[in-house]
Amino acid sequence: MDYEVALNFVKSLLHNFHFTFMIVQNPLALPHSPADLGLRKLLKPDFDYSVVSKKYAEICRPNTIYRTKDFFLCYYLIFRIPPDEENNFATIGPYTCSIISKEVLVNTYGSYSFPPDIIAQLEKYYQEVPYVADDSYLHTLLYTLGEWMWGGVDNFSIQDISEQSMDHLDPAGITWHEDDGPSTDPFVSMKALENRYAAEAELLKAVSLGQIHKAEIIMNQFSHRQMEQRTPDSLRNQKNYAVITNTLLRKAAQAADIHPLYLDRISTRYARAIELCISPEAVKKLQREMIHSYCQLVQNHSLKGFSPLIQKVITHIDADLTVDLSLYSLAKMLNVNASYLSSLFKKETGATLTEYVNKKRIRQAVLLLDSSNMQIQVIAQYCGIPDVNYFIRTFKKYIGKTPKEYRDLLRGK
Repeated sequence: MDYEVALNFVKSLLHNFHFTFMIVQNPLALPHSPADLGLRKLLKPDFDYSVVSKKYAEICRPNTIYRTKDFFLCYYLIFRIPPDEENNFATIGPYTCSIISKEVLVNTYGSYSFPPDIIAQLEKYYQEVPYVADDSYLHTLLYTLGEWMWGGVDNFSIQDISEQSMDHLDPAGITWHEDDGPSTDPFVSMKALENRYAAEAELLKAVSLGQIHKAEIIMNQFSHRQMEQRTPDSLRNQKNYAVITNTLLRKAAQAADIHPLYLDRISTRYARAIELCISPEAVKKLQREMIHSYCQLVQNHSLKGFSPLIQKVITHIDADLTVDLSLYSLAKMLNVNASYLSSLFKKETGATLTEYVNKKRIRQAVLLLDSSNMQIQVIAQYCGIPDVNYFIRTFKKYIGKTPKEYRDLLRGK
């Protein structure tokens, strides 16, 4: 079916944004549904999820997308999947459109006499539920999917339905007795922590491998989670998490055998930048930049797989491109035979020492041409090639244009 490609695309896209997308088949025979991440089972251990599934099947009409908000401040999107006679439907959610803080929980559930340990678990639960300030982009995504499934925008509708018609667990109907003792089932909060730490481990693995695209996808999942509010100051909370992230990213890059020189340089820069942020949004933007920068650091400076001798050579080259980096100078500095060093360097890097150094210097020249108005002879000196004519010839060899031609192209001349 043509729409199945679009359906699978939407499912994959929402998964990357940490949304639960479930396709429920044969709902009348379904024993339970984990769509709410186990919330109702926490609050009412004997809760029967099949009741909710059957209700969805009864209410959901063909060619209709339903949006509902339950008693627990969570939104869901529900719709039948063609062909209609198979009675299958999909659910997207839960997600929230507001930050569910501890204060909100106490104000919302305080009148229901929820025990403190349940409030604590609910706080963990809502940290796992995706938060979106505006769910209009979700609606747009479903409009597009609806066109694929039902053959055009005029062939389906969007409806809001009340929580009473869909939900079968009203907090007012939950009773807590003193002789019941405190709840000892931490399933929901444990699952939230397990998911978060698993995603964090995946993020750090991606950074240690320099996988920018994968790291950014995982970071997007984190951006849709609510943070635990450890202080009343939301900006300070965000900064504290950014400091932790900076430390974890540094450790991830260290696992890629990045020299401490670069680790200290980048972590110090971001530690200062974090404290200069003036809003939580600015901190979030900086965190995304941090992910990108640490991945690039691994791509450009990872020493993993190199022998200790070649690691020293590469580190010395990267540390200062303006010094004498000839084969004989480096061999003398490291007290090794020049022929041996040349052979080993070519074997491990795939390039001669001269080629490697020249590429590094030209890459630096490109950066300076992009970001500064320095004269070409000055750039040549900054890159460790004081002979400007040799610099121009080397630049053209690797870039295909002279430095002046490259700069003119950048400026649209």
